[in-house]
Amino acid sequence: MSATTAAPMTLDISGTAPTPFTRLLRTELRKTYDTRSGLWLLISIGIVTALVMVIQVSVAIAQDIQVSYNDFLTSTTFSIGFLLPVLGILLLTSEWSQRTAMVSFSLEPRRAHVIAAKLVVGVLFAVAAVVVTLLLAALCTAAFNAISDIPADWDFGIKRTSFFLLLQVIGMLTGFAFAALLLNSPAAIVVYFAYSFILPTIFGIGAELIGWFADIHPWIDFNNAQVPLIDGSVTGEEWAQLLVSGVIWLVIPLSVGIWRVLRAEVK
Repeated sequence: MSATTAAPMTLDISGTAPTPFTRLLRTELRKTYDTRSGLWLLISIGIVTALVMVIQVSVAIAQDIQVSYNDFLTSTTFSIGFLLPVLGILLLTSEWSQRTAMVSFSLEPRRAHVIAAKLVVGVLFAVAAVVVTLLLAALCTAAFNAISDIPADWDFGIKRTSFFLLLQVIGMLTGFAFAALLLNSPAAIVVYFAYSFILPTIFGIGAELIGWFADIHPWIDFNNAQVPLIDGSVTGEEWAQLLVSGVIWLVIPLSVGIWRVLRAEVK
């Protein structure tokens, strides 16, 4: 009596076309606003930015203070810089907090493509936030000119606009890097704000009290290295400090975080 062994069942996907990257982009873009938290985060960015500018116009008119187009943009650096990194964090950690990572990586096993799509979407939102801010600043400057007797200064320039855009993209990418390292929304947000508000204070105290630390402080404090971008004037040494500190606080965490995501066990 002979026994027959059934051949193992296999799924041949060699003829199946891979998922286009543009489709991944559209999917990740939709994920940012098809939940209440994501939608309200985007709305909050616009509302807070507009509110800051309206308050600035009101104060300037009431106290006869001359303002410029650059003043309106600079005043929103904190509000946009406060919320864009949170968007960058949620782009990645939502897959784990909402337990959708298994579905996402099953439909698209090439995790690097999924992460790249999320990263591109984050940069696109940073660019969109800057465009909206530029338009709001123009409206506020025009409103100030129409109401106040003091003419506003429209001077801003391509250089300052580029620096402003770079600043927002860096903020979003830094949040994305912490998200990749921790894969947990609350933890990543807490760590990001500790890095943004507590760490610079510690660095400042260390630079005041320790002589040798004052020499290396500009080269390791990424927040401080970004200040010249706000001022619109960056020297060669300041570019070098931005690059070195950026490698420490952005490139290395982002690289390690992506490496972790590509190898993390999905449950």
